[in-house]
Amino acid sequence: MLLRTCLIVLAGLWAAPVIAQVPSPVRIVGGPGVGCIAGAVELPPEGAGYQTVRMSRSTFWGHPATVAALRLLATRATAAGLPELYMNDLSLPRGGPMPGIHASHMIGLDADVWLDVRPKPPLAWAERDALEVPSLVSADRRGVEPGRWSPLHLRLIRLAAGLPGLDRVLVNPAIKQQLCREATGDRSWLRLVRPWYGHSAHMHLHFRCPAGQPECRDAAPPPPGEGCDATLQWWFDQLDASPRPAGPPPAPPPLPAACRAILGASASR
Repeated sequence: MLLRTCLIVLAGLWAAPVIAQVPSPVRIVGGPGVGCIAGAVELPPEGAGYQTVRMSRSTFWGHPATVAALRLLATRATAAGLPELYMNDLSLPRGGPMPGIHASHMIGLDADVWLDVRPKPPLAWAERDALEVPSLVSADRRGVEPGRWSPLHLRLIRLAAGLPGLDRVLVNPAIKQQLCREATGDRSWLRLVRPWYGHSAHMHLHFRCPAGQPECRDAAPPPPGEGCDATLQWWFDQLDASPRPAGPPPAPPPLPAACRAILGASASR
């Protein structure tokens, strides 16, 4: 009798319909530096050709296309002879500001990838959480450190610039200058590599608004040309300029009204 009862219960379980988890619709509101996202997905802690780092301090949520592009970059990098990549911040689960960390990374279309091309042994989570990567930029900020810079860095940044949907790659001006000096053959990808403050040990990838996101606002496209002209020299000229008196930091722009509901849903959970 007991055996018959168990068989009936098991038959009922096998016959029960499987209820699939339906992801939330993706909705991006706003643009670089001000906005939010609903329906973001998480980059897994590790995958083919990459591992995430600083897990206790970082967040790895983004638009599905952003996460797919990062995984594609890792696969292409491995195929090109590069070691595993270290992935760092994307966005919060519903985007919005990350106080004290980034002024951008709000809409699931931004990601930081460390410029570390050294061989990487498997690391425990605690080791990955405490990682620090040395700067590629010299102390005077006018060039790269020769002992740390490698042609593999150029290869990695060039692969990033070729990702589908990529809007731009932000790197330190000294790194951009080195790319301008070393790049050969087709140099059109250099247009998408833009100089910016900091970014001496990682590159910041920003992707364009995906199709079907009418509330998403793109940045102005990068100007034409390689960006290896006087516009790049401007960054180094600032090193000789007298520092301006420090003033109060500018107030952050207000979030779009639609983000209140999206971010409120996150706070209510």
